[in-house]
Amino acid sequence: MAENKDYLKQEQESGCVNISEDVLASIAAVSAMEVDGVATLASGINLTELFGGKKSSSKGVKIVVNENDVVVDIYMSVKYGFVIPTVAGKVQDRVVNAIDSMTGLHASAVNVHVSGVMFEKEPAKTEAETEEK
Repeated sequence: MAENKDYLKQEQESGCVNISEDVLASIAAVSAMEVDGVATLASGINLTELFGGKKSSSKGVKIVVNENDVVVDIYMSVKYGFVIPTVAGKVQDRVVNAIDSMTGLHASAVNVHVSGVMFEKEPAKTEAETEEK
């Protein structure tokens, strides 16, 4: 396989393992969405996608790979009623642990960008409830 900047190369005794940056982004996105209080991952405007470039499988996550570590940026909204710093801290812990355990790579930073608060919709009232009033 030719050397490609979209892959992280890990030398092993029995050969080489190449991990796509998209895989890291997917791991980060799934682990962030498992945290109670996370409403959605926000997707910003991606010029590459607008002009026909490759599409990201995990919107709301940006991965930057350095020599020995990974930096993750997560753009998300939080459910109303949750403490934002607490939710963000849990997201950071979950993403670091997931990337480390699944890939063996170290996430040196997980930057959480809260771009909004999601309010729950009021449940639709039944006919009986509206007649009572």
